[in-house]
Parts: sequence; C-alpha cells; structure tokens
Amino acid sequence: MAVEKVRMNLQLSAELSAMIESIAGDTGTNRSDVIRQALALMKVAHEAKKKGKRLGLVSDPEQLDTEIVGLI
Repeated sequence: MAVEKVRMNLQLSAELSAMIESIAGDTGTNRSDVIRQALALMKVAHEAKKKGKRLGLVSDPEQLDTEIVGLI
C-alpha cells in the first residue's frame, strides 16, 4: 500500500539549509529523508518526555555521556 505524500514548502536560514545538505551528503540520502528522519527522532523524544523519560547520548550503555535538553 502506497503512503500518501504531502508537499510542503519550508523557509530555512542558509545555515540550516547547509546543515541539511551536509547531513544528506554524509549519509547518502536527500534533504527530504534528512528532515523525515529528524522528525521521527523528534517524535521519539517527545513521546519519551511525556512519559517522564530523558534523551541522551552514550558510548557505554551503563553511563550517560550527554543529556539532550531543550526539546519540546
């Protein structure tokens, strides 16, 4: 079953546009995929926050290296 797609127009700063282009190049994807994946990550973070959880980065599963704060 095909997923219905909706076209959107975004106004971004030159810095954000360059960041998206850079990530797309680094990952071998395109700008749309970068934005889709960013939104998927934001959804996970948002749902976790509603459950009282926190988002962070780890190199060792036993220890939090960096907590990501300030997300909606």
